[in-house]
Amino acid sequence: MTTRLDPSRTPVASMRLWPFSVLLLALAAARCAPAQPAPRAATEASTQMVVVTTAGWDTVNAVLQRYERAGAGQPWRAVGGAIPAAVGRTGVAWGDGLHPEPGAGPRKREGDGKAPAGIFALSSAFGYAGANEAAWVRMPYVQADASIECVDDSRSRHYNRRVDRDTIAQPDWTSHEEMRRPDHLYRWGVWVDHNSNPPRPMGGSCIFLHVWGGPGVATSGCTAMAEEDLRALLAWLDPRARPVLVQLPRAEYASLRAAWDLP
Repeated sequence: MTTRLDPSRTPVASMRLWPFSVLLLALAAARCAPAQPAPRAATEASTQMVVVTTAGWDTVNAVLQRYERAGAGQPWRAVGGAIPAAVGRTGVAWGDGLHPEPGAGPRKREGDGKAPAGIFALSSAFGYAGANEAAWVRMPYVQADASIECVDDSRSRHYNRRVDRDTIAQPDWTSHEEMRRPDHLYRWGVWVDHNSNPPRPMGGSCIFLHVWGGPGVATSGCTAMAEEDLRALLAWLDPRARPVLVQLPRAEYASLRAAWDLP
């Protein structure tokens, strides 16, 4: 979003950037019908899962746990211990991802300050480090620089896309996320494939896993954690494992656990 480090988006707020030339990846809360059954196709090919749970829809504090398994149909096992994390300043809301039509609960929209709930692919990593310094990262990696922006203007044809502004003759957006921030929050990050195929206007944009501003410090819609925990997560993530993020309030996680083949 335009270099907008405004009070409502800092310190963990305005978080989002990437080299499109190197890698192009990719009104109020609504109440929906009862939860749909099993999106097993969304998770059956995955052998790495990042699970983030909160106490409720409006909770900022979260717990993150990594899981892996030997193959499809095999049992999940925890990797490392659970770590503290933080989500959006107004909690979480159903996003657009690999899960079916959501159940009861709020629906994510642009600017609502909520992190997306559901199942989402984790497709690539980014950060301030050069390729050599980030050689330990196995996910496709892009170094953020000053010309890379993530567009959060819903009217733009580039909405929820990372672009290299220097390569676009006539930018059609008025708001974007600066990926090369003047702080440490995007020093390392993972792109979350939320509202991606294709982006739904006003459905929410530029969602990442990134470094937090401190324990309990909310984001504008991303999921954040301590830098050392994020580095451990990045070192573990393997694109061959088709990693996914599952993010839900605890009650929804418990009710969907069997149907969604969750750990």
